[in-house]
Parts: sequence; C-alpha cells; structure tokens
Amino acid sequence: MSIERVTATPAALALIERLQRQHGPVMFYQSGGCCDNSAPNCLLPGELMIGPADIYLGSLGSAPFYMSRSQYEYWKHTQLIVDAIAAPLGSDNFSLEGPEGQAFLSRSRLFSDAESAQIEAEGELPRP
Repeated sequence: MSIERVTATPAALALIERLQRQHGPVMFYQSGGCCDNSAPNCLLPGELMIGPADIYLGSLGSAPFYMSRSQYEYWKHTQLIVDAIAAPLGSDNFSLEGPEGQAFLSRSRLFSDAESAQIEAEGELPRP
C-alpha cells in the first residue's frame, strides 16, 4: 500500500466538494511561497500548466495535487495535510476559495523512517 504524500482534513474535503459543484473539476498546486506564503492553491485545470519540473503527490478526493520538483526537495520528508480555515472575504490569494471566506492551508507531519524508506523505493507517483 502506497504512503499518502498529501491528504486533506474533512473541512478541506467539504470545501473542495463545494468548489467542484460550483466550478467543475479542480486541481491543486502547492505554491512556492511568493505572495501567498506557501499555500496550496486550488485552480481550474488549465489555469496553470503542469510540466516536467512538477511532481504529482496524489489527489484530494478527485482533485490532483502537484508541486515543483525543487520545492518537493524541502517537503519530501513530510506528509502534507491540507486544511480549510476561515479567512477574510476577498483575501489576497489566487485560489478559488478566496470568495468563500475560507483558505486552504498546508500542515505537515514528518514521515517515519519506515514510511520514508517506502516512499524512496516507490519513486515518483504516476500522473493521473
């Protein structure tokens, strides 16, 4: 059984479902920390081109989650846990949930030595 590299809280999954009902399919990209402090951005497919320098970490429900290979080097020892928190309406972010008065937030936990070894053996996940 594969180790989940990214997962979501019930609050985040509920917000993802609400956004999908409003907008259709969505995807996530873990930002690199410019304007939005390394937040997971929820986007419509095609709003951001995924390229060979991006890694697929898994899916949150049916929403694929990616990050840059260079940023993955910093995060590869942790499981990302995407949560949804209250945020001021009109918050300055590029993510679909901004008008909802919520924001996605990445939390993390360190993988155990056994989990890290399994992830190393598995290599990159295939893209959806």
